[in-house]
Amino acid sequence: MISISVVSHAQAGLVHLLLSDLAGISRETNFEVILTKNIPEQLPFAIDAYPFSIRVIENQAPKGFGANHNQAFISVSGAYFCVMNPDIRLTENPFPKLLPILRNENVGIVAPQVMSTNGAIEDSVRRFPTPLGLIAKLFGLSDGRYAVPPNGKSYQADWVGGMFMLFRSDIYRLLHGFDESYFLYYEDVDICTRMWKTGWKVVANPEASVTHDARRTSRHDVRYIRWHVESMARYFIKHCWCLPRTSR
Repeated sequence: MISISVVSHAQAGLVHLLLSDLAGISRETNFEVILTKNIPEQLPFAIDAYPFSIRVIENQAPKGFGANHNQAFISVSGAYFCVMNPDIRLTENPFPKLLPILRNENVGIVAPQVMSTNGAIEDSVRRFPTPLGLIAKLFGLSDGRYAVPPNGKSYQADWVGGMFMLFRSDIYRLLHGFDESYFLYYEDVDICTRMWKTGWKVVANPEASVTHDARRTSRHDVRYIRWHVESMARYFIKHCWCLPRTSR
């Protein structure tokens, strides 16, 4: 059983598309969905119309990325926990190529290759951020992403993006989930950093892929810029001078 956590910020239309994609692979993979409505909205679909269980959580007040997924995790029943954005689309079933990697006792997180809607590979698999790395990115020298191996096989990575992360539930529980002191950014970087520090590996598998229909309207919102800077500072204070050594 895979427990899939999806958080909607008035994105019911995107959730509907994602649930339809999941329905298309439900005969091949056993899963449940925990759908969190972070702000009030009407769902344009019936939750009992799908061939899998959907549990809806309605927040009284908006929560951050990590808090929402930690809340969903409290009552999951799956041996695997998948954090998935509502703007993810599944053109194929990624789980058969991801689950065998998590059955390796040393792996705690695995992620697929994330594609944009125009077919480009997104920068969802990256090296740990450092002050020097951010300066290099600012001047267009490097954005910290990994190149996909020529053989297309899975590889170890520093961190993978939070739009699609598949965890072993026991390890997610051991780490106490996401650090809720981050509000919206760097939760994914932080949990991968803690994963490596605890002795578990983070793996990306380009043999599995999903599409990310990102709207990115937040890039021009001052609030999101502030949250990003605050989360970056929090991460650097917490980890920057003691990053784990990853084995690549």
